[in-house]
Amino acid sequence: MGRTAKICRKTKETDICISIDLDGRGNADIKTGIGFFDHMLEGFARHGLFDLSIRVEGDLHVDSHHTIEDTGIVLGTAIKEALGEKKGIRRYGDQILPMDEVLVLAAIDLCGRPYLSFDAEFTADRLGEMDTEMAREFFYALSYSAMMNLHLKVMTPGNNHHMMEALFKAFAKALDEAVSYDSRIENVLSTKGSL
Repeated sequence: MGRTAKICRKTKETDICISIDLDGRGNADIKTGIGFFDHMLEGFARHGLFDLSIRVEGDLHVDSHHTIEDTGIVLGTAIKEALGEKKGIRRYGDQILPMDEVLVLAAIDLCGRPYLSFDAEFTADRLGEMDTEMAREFFYALSYSAMMNLHLKVMTPGNNHHMMEALFKAFAKALDEAVSYDSRIENVLSTKGSL
């Protein structure tokens, strides 16, 4: 059985359904109503080699906040469910990713203890219809619902589009490494015997 999950969540603010296959080929079918956010999630799927389907109906007449934050909640929950007991996975993943003049660091521990360290300063308020301050809110919601320790840092800043895209791609590559199997790992990679 594959490492897949489908999670749907409906509130007064958003109606979201997400399916993910951690062992996919990078196929994405994404519609959040925010074009730039779709582009970032497509990059996440492609560079992490995750098959990802996302459908969101949110209160965009208010702003992008609920749509982006709640997508993070549901995506994190789907990742957590798809991982199951985490047997045999590497648990840790990291990536230093360049995008033209920008350099970004992402590091993940799928330890079951949620934490986010986010170090990125944008000089633009928006990229397309996505508020740049929502990047932190998205990764915070995702990291806590997935129960992962996540560090994201823009080491060399530059163009705001490049910084945002590099954050999503570095996260994808680090997550791909963390969820990958290592035949030497019996049960889970922890002295406690559980994650």
